[in-house]
Amino acid sequence: MAEQQRRRTNSRSRRTRRRTPARKLRFDWTALLPKRKTADFKPDNLDGGFWKFLHLTQAQKDRYAKWGLYIAVIAGLLMIQDVIMSQIHIYGATTDLAVCAILLITVMEGSEVGSVFVLIASTLYYLAGTTPGPHVIAILTIYGIGACMFRQMFWHRNRTSIVLCAGLAMMAYEMTIFGVGIFQGLTRWDRAFSFALCGVYNWAVMIPLYTLIQKIGLIGENTWKE
Repeated sequence: MAEQQRRRTNSRSRRTRRRTPARKLRFDWTALLPKRKTADFKPDNLDGGFWKFLHLTQAQKDRYAKWGLYIAVIAGLLMIQDVIMSQIHIYGATTDLAVCAILLITVMEGSEVGSVFVLIASTLYYLAGTTPGPHVIAILTIYGIGACMFRQMFWHRNRTSIVLCAGLAMMAYEMTIFGVGIFQGLTRWDRAFSFALCGVYNWAVMIPLYTLIQKIGLIGENTWKE
């Protein structure tokens, strides 16, 4: 009986071996292909939009927005001056809105940022074609930087000091333009009162204009230190 049982077990194991298929050896052709080198840096993700592609922080976005609004305000005031205010004369004088905004922004931003701004803004103001000559660039830059330094040396930064210093720079600008016009033969001595009135009008315009400029200047907070 033991011999028969052993034979049955051997026959079953043989049948199991026959039924189990042998594994076929497959050659991996991908091993022959050259391996790709892993990139040192990951490509930029373009799914986040244009601002994420530029890798700008929130502070940088706010700063660009602030200066973009400054430019928009000056351009809008320049258009209002050419279309509307140039037709309005009170005692032979009118306003100069773009210069008001340039001087206000210059004094508000301080000497470091304001000096660069007034130089660029005065150049673009001259290229707009509404100024009496290229000397406007030098006059605006000198008086703008002078107003910034005067305020920072003697007064704290507030509405009164900024409007006062910008207004004094505005009066000096108008009278210097008058003096250059006299030297070049472009105006008469009896026009001195009109130029002085123009400075007073611009000074008065700076009071309500300061609120708009100040709101824009708060975007992104101020980075200057006194």
